[in-house]
Amino acid sequence: MSWTTPSDLRAQVQTLWDRGALLSVLVTGRTLFPRRLTLKRPSSAEMSERFEEVRQWIRKLGGMRHVRLELRQVRHRVLGTNATPQAAWVETLEDALALIGKGGEAARFRALVEVTERRQPLLLDWLARHPRRVLTLAEVWERLLEVVGWVQDHPAPGVYLRQVDLAGVHTKLIEAHRGVLAELLDLTLPDAAIDASVTGVGQFARRYGFRDKPTRIRFRILDPDQALLPGGGVQDLTLDADAFARLDLAPGRVFITENEVNFLAFPPLAGALVIFGAGYGFEMLRRAEWLARRPIHYWGDIDTHGFAILDQLRGLFARVDSFLMDRDTLFAHETLWGLEERPTSSNLQRLTHEEQELYHDLRSNRIRENLRLEQERIGFGWIATRLQARRWEA
Repeated sequence: MSWTTPSDLRAQVQTLWDRGALLSVLVTGRTLFPRRLTLKRPSSAEMSERFEEVRQWIRKLGGMRHVRLELRQVRHRVLGTNATPQAAWVETLEDALALIGKGGEAARFRALVEVTERRQPLLLDWLARHPRRVLTLAEVWERLLEVVGWVQDHPAPGVYLRQVDLAGVHTKLIEAHRGVLAELLDLTLPDAAIDASVTGVGQFARRYGFRDKPTRIRFRILDPDQALLPGGGVQDLTLDADAFARLDLAPGRVFITENEVNFLAFPPLAGALVIFGAGYGFEMLRRAEWLARRPIHYWGDIDTHGFAILDQLRGLFARVDSFLMDRDTLFAHETLWGLEERPTSSNLQRLTHEEQELYHDLRSNRIRENLRLEQERIGFGWIATRLQARRWEA
């Protein structure tokens, strides 16, 4: 039966709820009611041929609460005059909420609107645009408003999130809701209190002037004669990015590798150091201006992402060479090939001709589908031989 059923009418109102339209009314005051619902009714032929079904249809619709049926007397040549529904109306917001059983949730939202109007009226428009989202935050909403108020009173505070001293507000709550807090703070803070150059949840602290957990850079001096600490030897050191940037180390050659075991096992080499990389996270190295004066050798996996990382690193430093990311190394370790799960197909502009050819073969699956040679699978003897045979340019 194609005629509108009570479930169909409820579904139309449910759609208004799902879109947030019903709750938005509680903020904006713009009314949606009375609202006419779509009603598909029997044709004249169906009334004749299926009269009993039509009577049952009318009875079911007539039994609905919170829906007003607009009836019209229809005169039929066989059945005589009958009152049949011509339109269905929901008269008020309260009727709409009751029809779909959302009165309780609407009451909770009203309370959230009231507290927001008292404490952060600038956010009322945001509530109107995201009412369902606010409902999911009902248990923490007042505490989020407290955080917003605290940052307003302490713009660009220069402290860690842990130091926000509010009753019932802890670091994990702020960190768990950085996304929504960022939206709220953007609407309530002056431009001068926001670092618009950084975006994204991961940059929340920097964007709003909090101290961020320092980025740490781990490196090893590969030349025992240039050890930083007394006692000599090959030393494994970790500094925050600012301290690392202030160094001006004697080693003239820098290796970067993404694998910790490779970093630890990298053999001693005169006038060199090795940095334990972090995937695509090289921005932390940019502040170390002394690196720009050193030849850098990047050692990553031989796969599409390995070359993408190499390409990115060259966007930060001019003197970057790849190390053990060549065709000879790849085919010398054919028995150790693996699979790259999510290859990239980006166009990379900073690769050498040889690197570009190998990268193109990898992303086009010309050698083998989703081919990958992880750097830790390369034989240690192969590494030592390459280091010994390499004639480093000045």
